[in-house]
Amino acid sequence: MSTQPYGLIAMYDTPADIMHAAEQVRDAGYKFWDVIAPFPLHGLDRAMGIRRSRVPRISILGGITGFTTGMSLIYWVGAVHYRVTIGGKPFFSPLFAFPVSYELTILFTAFATIGGMFLLNKLPMHYHPVMKHPTIDRGSNDRFFLVIETRDPRFNPANTRALLETSGGREIAELEA
Repeated sequence: MSTQPYGLIAMYDTPADIMHAAEQVRDAGYKFWDVIAPFPLHGLDRAMGIRRSRVPRISILGGITGFTTGMSLIYWVGAVHYRVTIGGKPFFSPLFAFPVSYELTILFTAFATIGGMFLLNKLPMHYHPVMKHPTIDRGSNDRFFLVIETRDPRFNPANTRALLETSGGREIAELEA
């Protein structure tokens, strides 16, 4: 039974090695590739050519929605639905609405951030072809991996393997989908 290849994976020993390899793959023009590292590497996003995340934009929209919802709720309750004059107070005041608006801002921002992260990262992902690699568990311990997918327009098995070899990759293997 023949399965379709997912891509090529190479192992690297040090953070400097994987940073150098990421810069080489980025400069070669590959678009569909990733790095697996056991801990965050400062500057890896820049080395990979990754743009800034869109999650903060989604978060700010959630916060604005929460604040507006809180202010609107208090306005509707005090000035529209239940107009009761108590001690000469106004029907609506932003000072009275602030605690509710503040809490809803935090709540909606948290939900938007989590939801945006899940959507943009395509989570939950219950299966990924990289998990079939026999030594991928070292990617959460002491080794670094670089994966180039076959769907990349620049992917050519021989040329991609040569690039991974020249970048210092070891144990280069083909991943099955």
